[in-house]
Amino acid sequence: MEIKVLLEGDQSFEVSQGTPVMELLKIRHKEGSVPVVAAFIDNVLKDLRTPLTSDCHVRFVDLTMPEGVRVYRRSVTALLMRAISEILPGSNAVIQHSLGNGIYGEIHYDRPLKDKDIARIERQMHYIIEADEPWVLMNLKKEDAERLLTEAGQTEKIQLLHYLPKEEIELYSCGGYYDLCHGALVPSTGILKNFRLRFYLPGFILELPNLESPSKIPPYIEQGKLANIHFEAKKWANILKVNNVVSLNDVVTKGDVGNLIRVSEAFHEKKIGEIADQISDNIDRIRIVLIAGPSSSGKTSFAQRLSTQLQVNGIRPVAISLDDYFVDREMTPRDEEGNYDFESIFSIDIALFNDHLIKLIQGEEIELPYFNFKTGKREYHGERLQLGSADLLVVEGIHGLNDMLTSSIPKGRKFKIYVSALTQINLDNQNRIPTTDVRLLRRIARDQRCRGRSAGETISMWSSVRRGEEKNIFPFQESADVMFNSALPYELAVLKSVVEPHLKQITPEYPEYAEAQRLLDFVSYFAPLGPDEVPLNSIVREFIGGSCFVGTVR
Repeated sequence: MEIKVLLEGDQSFEVSQGTPVMELLKIRHKEGSVPVVAAFIDNVLKDLRTPLTSDCHVRFVDLTMPEGVRVYRRSVTALLMRAISEILPGSNAVIQHSLGNGIYGEIHYDRPLKDKDIARIERQMHYIIEADEPWVLMNLKKEDAERLLTEAGQTEKIQLLHYLPKEEIELYSCGGYYDLCHGALVPSTGILKNFRLRFYLPGFILELPNLESPSKIPPYIEQGKLANIHFEAKKWANILKVNNVVSLNDVVTKGDVGNLIRVSEAFHEKKIGEIADQISDNIDRIRIVLIAGPSSSGKTSFAQRLSTQLQVNGIRPVAISLDDYFVDREMTPRDEEGNYDFESIFSIDIALFNDHLIKLIQGEEIELPYFNFKTGKREYHGERLQLGSADLLVVEGIHGLNDMLTSSIPKGRKFKIYVSALTQINLDNQNRIPTTDVRLLRRIARDQRCRGRSAGETISMWSSVRRGEEKNIFPFQESADVMFNSALPYELAVLKSVVEPHLKQITPEYPEYAEAQRLLDFVSYFAPLGPDEVPLNSIVREFIGGSCFVGTVR
């Protein structure tokens, strides 16, 4: 039986029913510089071995797309775990977190890991790649999947399956190795030539291509401060005994989550208090605190909680909004597509902002501007500001870590804080929870509640938000005086309850459907937790509502 397939570019073909989607690569008239790793079939992401069973629309996925980067990274990680099991049998490998352009992990063995062990594992990976062995997707009954994972020694994944309502489980096999990979893999190992594995005490770093460098491995950039924050997050997760989804679900379902919430929030409060003390100890020289971080990192709640702690120390924080220093709309720079780039640092009137900072620090009075977002013009309403001797300027905005924003202020007189949500828990040993996914779920919850924006609208603009972060925030994060991790071990259970209904409203005809399904699959692993026990001053409240802090979303 013949079926009709429509490819991107409106190319139409008739193929036999059951033809693997990868066969279409042979007949489409397009060559790419980066490998195709998966495909959207009627807006659902599938691996390239998926058979075509009815008339459909197919769009191929490569490393120039976020979905392609995820498939490639997931596949190389699965290859790495297989190679580790073959070179160091009986070891327990754990992917910890992203670091720079790579992924950091550790291998627990009966002796300390050495650099020659990593070299052997890398050689094994290349050997498997040269053999071009297939990744075969199997749909199994849950008990059969559990049996195979038991034989593979992956007990933490068996526990994870217990929380899934599905009766059938998808497992991948490759050369006798079985894995639960939480998403599509490449069709065979031969595609995975582009990676670098190196020893990084006490574990390893797996370096991989990214959207900006899909054809080669970009240079590794050391991020010592960020690594320390990740280390602290993992340390606390181990202390709380909540370092993966299974352990979190156990706490939620057994009714012990109250203590987890209280200890987690107390840890936040302690860290914020320590930062306030550090500022207070140097208040003779510090006149301005700059708070920056990526979207939905909890900057607003952090700034308000920091202000409370500063007041405890006898300091009066005075907040200035960077939004009010936007240049008039027609003066805003444009991006590559010709749209206004409101995230560019040049969308801020840097000269006026610095002039006001200097005057305030010198004890002079200024008239504060107000930016009218409806007219796109700056206005003045007679609001004036003058700092007293115990006053401290607090500025929150994406450009806070970029010294260009405060070029007239000596470095010693400003204190820079980087806020991000660095997730403490993993799905399982192999599959980490990306920070970006947590922030996206936070933003979906907040945008729906505060801005009347649907989950689909938030998802559709997320790639643009991410590009702005890569350009304007991440390059400056290591220049921060301190970093604050706003993630909470329990928050994904709460976010699941809030965002799941909104994600389910995105139907297959919408472009955002595939991403919505990925997020729904992700949150399906979590036991739901209602918001009632979340403290009113929690950073989570900034996104789910009910915060005790008064703030205006503009």
